[in-house]
Amino acid sequence: MSNDLRDLAGRPVIIGAGIAGLMTALELAPEPVVLLSAAPLGGEASSPLAQGGLAAAIGDDDSPALHIADSLAAGDGLCDEAVVRRIVEAAPLAIEKLERLGIGFDRMPGGAIALGLEAAHSRRRIVHAGGDATGRELVRGLVAAVRRTPSISVLEGFSARRLVVEDGAIAGVLATGPVGEIAFETGRVVLATGGVGGLFRDTTNPLGCFGQGLALAARAGAELADLEFVQFHPTALDSSIRPMRLVSEAVRGEGAILIDETGRRFLADLPGAELATRDAVARGVFRHLARGHRVFLDTRRCLGARFSTRFPAIDAFCREAGIDPVADPIPVRPAAHYHMGGVAVDAEGRSSVPGLWACGEVASTGLHGANRLASNSLAEAVVAAGWVADSVRNAANSPALRIFPQQTPIRPDASAVRDIVSTALGVLRNPDGLRQAAAELLPLATGDSASADPAIVGLMMAVSALAREESRGAHSRTDYPTRAAVARRSSLTLGTALKAARDLDLTPMARSA
Repeated sequence: MSNDLRDLAGRPVIIGAGIAGLMTALELAPEPVVLLSAAPLGGEASSPLAQGGLAAAIGDDDSPALHIADSLAAGDGLCDEAVVRRIVEAAPLAIEKLERLGIGFDRMPGGAIALGLEAAHSRRRIVHAGGDATGRELVRGLVAAVRRTPSISVLEGFSARRLVVEDGAIAGVLATGPVGEIAFETGRVVLATGGVGGLFRDTTNPLGCFGQGLALAARAGAELADLEFVQFHPTALDSSIRPMRLVSEAVRGEGAILIDETGRRFLADLPGAELATRDAVARGVFRHLARGHRVFLDTRRCLGARFSTRFPAIDAFCREAGIDPVADPIPVRPAAHYHMGGVAVDAEGRSSVPGLWACGEVASTGLHGANRLASNSLAEAVVAAGWVADSVRNAANSPALRIFPQQTPIRPDASAVRDIVSTALGVLRNPDGLRQAAAELLPLATGDSASADPAIVGLMMAVSALAREESRGAHSRTDYPTRAAVARRSSLTLGTALKAARDLDLTPMARSA
């Protein structure tokens, strides 16, 4: 065996170094912790790409009650109201905590924190930094804080490949790194690995974010929840660059409108128009594109020459693509952006497997329901990191590994899965496409190729989408266009997903005339 076994002396391991992972490590201090980052700290995560900001009810005309109401409305009946209340009420204090850690938020001339407006928010409550560079500023500040915290051991260039489970509980992590294959002995692991956008051709996420944390958890036997709910951002820059550049919802919050090649504002009759919930706007844009139109975001009247000041990063990449937002409408299309589903966790971030926690986008807390309210996710990552850290700190470490782990699996690669998932699990879904995807993903998921882990995640998403025979939030079925009378969250394990896929009837469904 080529594995090197490392005894961490009881230290927990955090897998992932975006905002959720960085914050959890900082919240654990001064308890020693190991932070695994597949890339140099602050690189290759989705967090630095976040533009809008953090949602917090700190405006004079705002209140937690209004923020809660907006979150519940966007979640389309599937939010856990207790979780929503807990996170929303803690969000203002999270802003203060971030400022103490060195994050500089944008301010008005009088000194008050500047607040942006995004879709489905009834008030301006988006706290931002660097105009449209909030994620980058948060990661910069948190990385600096982590590096000056002696209790945090950062291992850069290390990728987790498997979780080791003994007697039903976490016992270690198999990883690869610059020194080869390593088995870390620990009974406490926090997943903070981000989302699943890398499973799609059109995505704003780094292509390496294909749900690796979900695959790790699923193989360890954990229960996953609401995997069918993928949020497609309606306004990604329509170009060949991958990941796609995000044109923040905050641009529409400043008055930008969606038009087609004829100049027609085609969503004018949609309730809320451009500021309707993301799922509704994404479906409207997708359908208009499917009819053969092109779609553009027009900022010329509402922002004009002020565009580069308010949105400097977006202005820069538009100009790189040959677009001047002052004079030209910006071509856009929907792209996979955020996963509302994830590892099912309780109020402390604990999964169904003892010794395994999840935080951030990889977790399904119940905050987002069927459709995330814009900018709630960064607030969730910061707030939930504190709960997770408290739970990890108070948990006993499991006994030492008794069996040396198996050979570490090869580096995963989602390229063979991307077309399958993109076709079946896009903005609009149909039963034949979902069944076909499950049939194609099953042999990959049960194999040992580089496609296995991405295929496991895609397969579980497809099985969940087939089981939800309704349209709710970001999950839209062409054969079930309305909501069911009763809202139910979904859950499954890898074992139940594999059985469901093997039992599928692949006979095409009859279509009505």
